[in-house]
Amino acid sequence: MRISLTRTLLLGCAAAGLATAAPQAVLADHHSQSGDQMTQTEEAAPLIPRDHLFGNPTRAQGRISPDGKWLSWLAPSNDVLNVWMAPVDDPDNARVMTEATDRPIRQYFWAPDSNSLLYIQDKGGDENFLLYGIDVESGEETTLTPFENTRVTLIGGSEQIRDKILVGLNNRNPQFHDVYLLDLNTGELTQVIENEGYAGFMADDTLTVRMALRQNAEGGTDYFHVVDNKVEEEPFASTAMEDSLTTSPAGYTTDGSTLYWLDSRGRNTAALVAQDMATGETTIVAENDKADIGGTIRDPKTGVVEAYSVEYLKTEWTAMDPEVKAALEFLDGKLDGEFGVQSRTEDDSTWIVWNDPLTAPSATYIYDREAQTLSPFYTARPELEGAPLQPMHALEIASRDGLTLPSYLTLPPGSDADMDGRPDAPVPMVLLVHGGPWARDGFGYNSLHQWLANRGYAVMSVNFRGSTGFGKDFINASNLQWGLKMHDDLIDATDWAIAEGITGADQVAIMGGSYGGYATLAGLTFTPEKFACGVDIVGPSNLETLLETIPPYWAPLVKLFHTRMGDPSTEEGLALLKAASPLYKASEITKPLLIAQGANDPRVKQAESDQIVAAMKEAGIPVTYVLYPDEGHGFARPVNNISFTAVTENFLAECLGGRAEPIGDALEPSTAEIVEGAEHVKGLEDLLGD
Repeated sequence: MRISLTRTLLLGCAAAGLATAAPQAVLADHHSQSGDQMTQTEEAAPLIPRDHLFGNPTRAQGRISPDGKWLSWLAPSNDVLNVWMAPVDDPDNARVMTEATDRPIRQYFWAPDSNSLLYIQDKGGDENFLLYGIDVESGEETTLTPFENTRVTLIGGSEQIRDKILVGLNNRNPQFHDVYLLDLNTGELTQVIENEGYAGFMADDTLTVRMALRQNAEGGTDYFHVVDNKVEEEPFASTAMEDSLTTSPAGYTTDGSTLYWLDSRGRNTAALVAQDMATGETTIVAENDKADIGGTIRDPKTGVVEAYSVEYLKTEWTAMDPEVKAALEFLDGKLDGEFGVQSRTEDDSTWIVWNDPLTAPSATYIYDREAQTLSPFYTARPELEGAPLQPMHALEIASRDGLTLPSYLTLPPGSDADMDGRPDAPVPMVLLVHGGPWARDGFGYNSLHQWLANRGYAVMSVNFRGSTGFGKDFINASNLQWGLKMHDDLIDATDWAIAEGITGADQVAIMGGSYGGYATLAGLTFTPEKFACGVDIVGPSNLETLLETIPPYWAPLVKLFHTRMGDPSTEEGLALLKAASPLYKASEITKPLLIAQGANDPRVKQAESDQIVAAMKEAGIPVTYVLYPDEGHGFARPVNNISFTAVTENFLAECLGGRAEPIGDALEPSTAEIVEGAEHVKGLEDLLGD
């Protein structure tokens, strides 16, 4: 049911710091659990195999066609995730519809007319996503956007025009997406608007473009009416920079009479607001003083909001429509843990419902609203049934300057006899930092939490300032604070865990991807004695070069980065970026560091990892560096993900003393290249020597 109305920019970066120590001391300061602690964990839980957590799911992304005739899902075909489908009345008669042989398909959807399945795919993680269609009857596949170095975006679909959609294509100019009308059955593309400077467009149910968006000089957004495919000169609405990440249009009702907004203007948290398009008047539909309105359930025919969600520590849904309220109450009575709606028929009689039981593998069900039946569809990872999955605890941690940091903690099995969310004795801990930074951690099953907890570590994820979902004041508190107060929040959370007896002062590792990778580098450079070791995944080391190499399609939003991070065109801004860049403090690193990078990453280029590895080598500081030539901003291929978790858990075992499944043959099917430092990970050098 997490149908989010917000747009998140996942940049992938974090903070910075200070430290001094002799290079020879880098690998000497390892810490481990006591024998009693490790015995408790081993007695309480067997090791969960890595491939059970990070291998291909049995099925994922279950959907139902709009006409209600077909079920579809992602599942392996020749060990690669592909799209499958089967008749609703004969689900065992399934056939694979796509032929991906290397890179998994990770996102697909139904055409509105139910005649075809659509999916997007890039090459090696370059994020140049093209759109493909498969005819349901013939099985024929068509590349619907047959261009090189092009990234497709979806602008609009329609309830009444079901064989066409509006897409954006940047094949003419990589910075801007032109608007095209795409006939899904013939593949014909008709240009609607040539884009000369707008960040995005919005259409109504007639597939008429009604709005254009453009960043303004202050770092906010201007919204323009579009009439007859011409953008008006003056905006009809604007936001200042302070509202740029918490205010956005959320779509029209089917008849075009109402425009919904997520709106923080004149307030802190974003409310759901309905604007009458005839009069311009606005009405608050829903609001919450702790968190932004997050997602909605809307009538598939009218587009009117029927229910909305708020996610503070956990997700809570409020239904305004009596029938939807009854449906949610029915589901709540049948399912444990979290649940939501991920697909619906056009007549709204059947829902596909996901369920996260939190300490059991997620499952998906078919909900017949008329018959009031809930039928099993599939279990995503049946191999995890009976596995020692651990509960997640939601926390509020105070920062040194009075902010509340919503956080999540998972403890190792056998460490918390009375289940009060505190271990009986301190255990090693991994501080797991989310990417973005304009994103957030949430409550629910988390494969990284479960993996690390199973290996004997407490795992803590902190929504530091700048995280989204908690109002604009929380986001704006992070402006120009990379490596400063954003980093302080992570330190404050670590100190809280130490004071609460969750971990020891010398038992904490820091780990994360994207911005979380930056936070890791910042932690080991700016506060080098705070963490025992670090794991950096696709994290930037130099904020100046990061901003110089952002993808071209982010150019319309560059003011956002400059305002919130530092403007490299000004002397003051450049100095701020340099001061917050871990690269310039690489010689201060005193603790073990593991770095992973995708060679095709368009957001955080390989040079970001290369340059800090080179700086460490020049200073005589050990580092382990793993490069994946067929990956981008994160690892899509399960064999690559499994290989890196194998390296990581053996690295952490050396550093913190937790458990580890031997690396074994985990690297063989992957493309992992150990560029530096195999000798610093148990078993890795011997494996490569073979």
